[in-house]
Amino acid sequence: MSSTSVSRLFDIPRHQLKNNPLSDSLTTKVNGEWKRVSTAEFVSESDKFARALIEMGVQPQDKIALISSTNRYEWNVADIGILQAGAVNVPVYPSISREDYAYIFNDCKVKYCFVSDIELYQKVNDIIDKVDSLQEIYIFEEEEGIKNWREVLKLGEDTQHQEEMERRMAGVGKHDLATLIYTSGTTGTPKGVMLSHNNLVSNVLDCQSRIPVVSGVKALSFLPVCHVFERMLTYLYIYNGISIYFAESIDKIGDNIREVKPEIFAAVPRLLEKVYDRIVTKGAELTGIKKSLFFWAVELGEKFDHQKNSGWYNFKLGIARKLIFSKWQEGLGGNVRAIVSGGAALNPRLNRVFSAAGFNIQEGYGLTETSPVIAVNGPDPDRKRIGTVGKPIYNVEVKIADDGEILCKGPNVMLGYYEKPEKTAEVIDEEGWFHTGDIGEMVEGKFLKITDRKKEIFKTSGGKYVAPQIMENKYKESRFVEQIMVVGEGERHPAALIQPDFEFLKSWCERKNIPYTTNEEMVKNEQIMERVMQDIEEKNVGFGKWEQVKKVELTPDVWSVDAGHLTPKLSLKRRNIIKMYRDLYDKIYRE
Repeated sequence: MSSTSVSRLFDIPRHQLKNNPLSDSLTTKVNGEWKRVSTAEFVSESDKFARALIEMGVQPQDKIALISSTNRYEWNVADIGILQAGAVNVPVYPSISREDYAYIFNDCKVKYCFVSDIELYQKVNDIIDKVDSLQEIYIFEEEEGIKNWREVLKLGEDTQHQEEMERRMAGVGKHDLATLIYTSGTTGTPKGVMLSHNNLVSNVLDCQSRIPVVSGVKALSFLPVCHVFERMLTYLYIYNGISIYFAESIDKIGDNIREVKPEIFAAVPRLLEKVYDRIVTKGAELTGIKKSLFFWAVELGEKFDHQKNSGWYNFKLGIARKLIFSKWQEGLGGNVRAIVSGGAALNPRLNRVFSAAGFNIQEGYGLTETSPVIAVNGPDPDRKRIGTVGKPIYNVEVKIADDGEILCKGPNVMLGYYEKPEKTAEVIDEEGWFHTGDIGEMVEGKFLKITDRKKEIFKTSGGKYVAPQIMENKYKESRFVEQIMVVGEGERHPAALIQPDFEFLKSWCERKNIPYTTNEEMVKNEQIMERVMQDIEEKNVGFGKWEQVKKVELTPDVWSVDAGHLTPKLSLKRRNIIKMYRDLYDKIYRE
């Protein structure tokens, strides 16, 4: 099966089966053991799933919801099975509220729902009476008295619907709706992004030249597959004959990386920041010459530049890699050839240090509405610029509007928002350009650089514009800062609400003999406030006087999705945060 015959998403596993069948196509850890599913089993189980859905009365374009708290092979089998039955996969974040579940299920009339575990089953079961279209909930993990997805596979062992499945597959066109992905956004009710088979398949094919790994290697998957970033990469891995190993949980990523020794994985910047923080914390515990060498290597890494490294720099880098950075490599399994970074801006300093350590960080950019990749850095120096998101991928055009907004056109642009033509018209103009809502510029005429979110830029009372995202990214270089939100719309000057890195803060308090009992007590401590402000003032130097943060307030809570601070993509819910900390906001500006 050539790439030209891969036009629908369910063609991709069959492409692997024909060209590069694997014994470990999809691998999940079950009861402490890695359970491997071969390509042949993957395709066979997807067929069973599709036949079962047809037996269960699923019609073309019916909506089937998938919700999983971890990535696992069952999700992928269900995904392909749903598509082969001509139905539409509606992946849903496990962490959203019951109200959002009810809204999404009613909005697109979900017929069946498959969940990973008992906790999610109970969450969906709580709203089943509010969703008339929902006929049944099935669970991946076995629980007594609850319908299990194995029953569905068993039903599909009967081949009476084989011809009907093949007829439906043949009838699916590449521009037909394949999936509805609801974006929570930072405000308003969720919108269903309609992506066709071609939207996602084109993204897989048009990203081919940017990945430095081929068949016979392993990928570790841990970012939520309900998000289009990890999902598109999953299809890309399958297409390229790359074995996918699903991490057990976010907490066990470190252990799983060392076990699996993957060549490639995707990460969000926050995860890379945490990895870096852990490495530096261990470095700070060293003594004498070892400690000096460690921080010499880190400082050397901060000056790394693919284009400008001198011979003398490369000589020193060789020493740093042998003595220090080789241990970083071992900590991530020793085989990593690519780390794809997306979902938010990666701090350039962090990118430099990891690149110096020998990691190929490939930062990219896109949105759910663009399936998702618009641009991504390549693996080699000629196609990579730190601080940018790389060149646009094949077949995707990018232009910068007069007001700085990034516009995109290509086969990756969504069909539209589900049953919301007026919302679709707001973002896709008459010429087919998708308006991303991000502000950017082209570096060297070919590398895309994101500078801010259009809607998040605000104006102070003095009439000066402030772009908070760039500033927040810079301030997060401080070890004390876990999350930060720059505020000040209509006010005299910018300020910031900060969630400290409480783990680091506790260790700092212990070193400085500062007593503490709770987070609440720490955030009110004057000595801590002064130390955090000292870091903010150091980072202020790179910004214009009107942009600089003049005051900060520390919040006692850890910002989270569940508490309403963050979207499932970990973007700041700015209105919510101001509402939650109105007292701290008023303390900054009203006292």
